[in-house]
Amino acid sequence: MSFSWTAHRFSGGALALDVANSVILRHDDERRVDRFAAPEQLEAFPEAATEFCVERTLFGDIAPVASENQSNFLALREATDRYFRKRVSTGSDDTLLAQLLEAIALILRGGPGSEGLDKATAQSALRLVTMPEPERMKICRNCGWLFLDRSKNKSRAWCDMAVCGNRAKANRHYRRRKEEEAP
Repeated sequence: MSFSWTAHRFSGGALALDVANSVILRHDDERRVDRFAAPEQLEAFPEAATEFCVERTLFGDIAPVASENQSNFLALREATDRYFRKRVSTGSDDTLLAQLLEAIALILRGGPGSEGLDKATAQSALRLVTMPEPERMKICRNCGWLFLDRSKNKSRAWCDMAVCGNRAKANRHYRRRKEEEAP
């Protein structure tokens, strides 16, 4: 299957969320796709993040994750997703927060080679932990991705209006039309 990192793939509003969202359909075991399972996708992500990520000005050019740091980076991705998904759904969880902070510390403490995507992601996740308005983080009603709602009235429901918003609206329209056509 052909895949490319487009602007839509960076609609989380923070690098750490974009990294967490690299697992498509995370909670559907049959259709789940880990974009970083393909080494070439993990290699291509930093360049795309440099172009599309909202936080790109904070990090400049983002280097790939060194091969010796990939397992720590993937552990950070999973800890990020678990903690923020739980925080959005039911509130903060001290155990998950501790796991996330440990994953962040492991990368930030890292030696040579931890100056790329892994370090930038750890810094982004740390900023999210301390964000002043945690209610701005949401889960997309369509795809399940985590995203920051930066709308003025905090009413955003989809990670990307052009993709998920349109799909949801088209689905609603389809159901309405079917109900109208029913005898």
